[in-house]
Amino acid sequence: MNRKITFKGNPLTLVGRNIKVGNAAPYFRVVAKDLKEVSLVDFSRPEINPAGGIPLPAGKGKVKLITSFPSIDTPVCDLQVKEFNKRAVELSLDIVIMGISKDLPFAQARFCQANDIKNILTFSDYKFSSFGINYGLLIKELNLLARAIIILDKNDIIRYIQIVEELTSAPDYNDALKNLEQVCNNPQGLSPLELPVRCKACEGGASALAKERIEKLLAQYRGWELIEDKKIVKEFKFKDFVEAKYFLDLVAVVAEEQGHHPNLTLIYNKLKITLTTHSAGGLTENDFIMAKIIDELQG
Repeated sequence: MNRKITFKGNPLTLVGRNIKVGNAAPYFRVVAKDLKEVSLVDFSRPEINPAGGIPLPAGKGKVKLITSFPSIDTPVCDLQVKEFNKRAVELSLDIVIMGISKDLPFAQARFCQANDIKNILTFSDYKFSSFGINYGLLIKELNLLARAIIILDKNDIIRYIQIVEELTSAPDYNDALKNLEQVCNNPQGLSPLELPVRCKACEGGASALAKERIEKLLAQYRGWELIEDKKIVKEFKFKDFVEAKYFLDLVAVVAEEQGHHPNLTLIYNKLKITLTTHSAGGLTENDFIMAKIIDELQG
């Protein structure tokens, strides 16, 4: 939870999940220019047009280049969107380029119209901070997104991450596009994950895991304690109440998206998190998926 960039030389903190190349891309939800909610899975369903403007090419999955930036009203961010819009025409039709910031959708729409931006789908993270939290790009002090480029292959595996260390600097476009070309030449990477990356709906049909399976999974998680063979519990300690509450809010955003809600007990600078699946009467894989996400949030 303590990753640093700078703004004019002054340190800033990035919060959210600590993602890595080779990880499955985390789920996120953003808001399109028409105010409709859009999620990552929409880009694997080409019959749907998430941005309401550019039809996606046919095919089950797309290579995705996601470029994030603090505000479209600053010169470097302005250039960042224009540069990818210009270079996009040289790329394969099997690529989707997304620009994500915390600008309001109205501002993004005005910018795209005024600058004839037709090759990038722009989305806003203003409502949920979901992209920033799930990709570890939320700037704590500013509540804006860091400048970054992320490339996902057709199987939504993270193949490239570039986080610009100085917020006022431009990204390395050439390095990003070189890696994009490499991903396009090998667009279907494999994930070594044992568990799914997202909780499954479990109402009415979930079965509790056997103790042997629980112990095998729990061995991979540091600090989580098994209680009565039905719950896993972990306590997080922070410097003060504000820091503990901030972490609780990050967990709450992701938990709501996952549809799996932990028991959160906040006592001054300590946050105790309890995970169980009530409909199963014990622990399921969902609890361990959620535990992994929570650990990633702490970074």
